[in-house]
Amino acid sequence: MNIEEFRAYCLSFKGVHDKMPFEKATSEYDRNLLVFYVADKWFCFVNVDVFDFCNIKCIPEQIEELQDKYEGVKPGYHMNKRHWMSVYFNEDVPDKMIRELVKKSYDIVVSSLSKKEKEELGAM
Repeated sequence: MNIEEFRAYCLSFKGVHDKMPFEKATSEYDRNLLVFYVADKWFCFVNVDVFDFCNIKCIPEQIEELQDKYEGVKPGYHMNKRHWMSVYFNEDVPDKMIRELVKKSYDIVVSSLSKKEKEELGAM
């Protein structure tokens, strides 16, 4: 998987948009983070230049299981480690699993939206 395929996959979900909100960050790595949103809430982000891992939300109980199963699943970079994890590309996590985890992250965020936000998204 490459950044173009990954971006297209993330943007394929209903109501998703992306932007690079950290243009003033002191670190070049952080300036190059592309964040994917649904209803202005993050569900995933990735560095567009390095494309080494993506950060995604996950159910806390599943994060530990995934970390035990895959070396490529680590605590979330710069995020709440209870709810976010970093999933590394080109390690032992298959692309199919990465896609499933990104979709679950999207679903977690959609489920947390207000009734009005869900209606606007067409998720009800």
